[in-house]
Amino acid sequence: MNFFDLNLYLFLENLLFFLVATAFLVVVGWAWRNAKPFSLPTPLPGWFKIWFGTVQVLGVLVPLVVMLLWGVFWGYTSVLTVLGWYFVMLGLQILSEIVTLRQIQNVVWVMVPYLYLPYRFWQLYEGLKILGSTNELLWIRYLLILEIVLWVGNYALDLSQLPRLLRWELSENPDMNMN
Repeated sequence: MNFFDLNLYLFLENLLFFLVATAFLVVVGWAWRNAKPFSLPTPLPGWFKIWFGTVQVLGVLVPLVVMLLWGVFWGYTSVLTVLGWYFVMLGLQILSEIVTLRQIQNVVWVMVPYLYLPYRFWQLYEGLKILGSTNELLWIRYLLILEIVLWVGNYALDLSQLPRLLRWELSENPDMNMN
């Protein structure tokens, strides 16, 4: 597949995902329009800053440097294509989170990562296929595998925080029997 055809394909794939995800968030947001305005629980746990910093460095800074060096400076168009679309969709996820949390203050915000992260796994897997098995891009393939591990870990962490985000009440008695 040539550069133009590949980018057209990825544009259409990403556009379709974005439209479906946004439509879903709009419909669910409308269904929950009468819910109390949503805000993040405070205070945030101490480990959150460490995890957030790790995701920023490994999920944003490192791929950005790689995209600029290999994709722009050294001219590997496949790297530019894969990481360019990665950043487009990451930006759209962040925009969706900002709009739903800060502007609309709707509980639908909690659902944004559960839509975008599985798609990011797919994007990164697809990126591995696009890069192929070229030896000169082996380190980029390792980066994409690292990104998959990072975002799967982030997804698991998001799942583990659902009770906190949804403010589920804790039992007064931690020694309750499960009979």
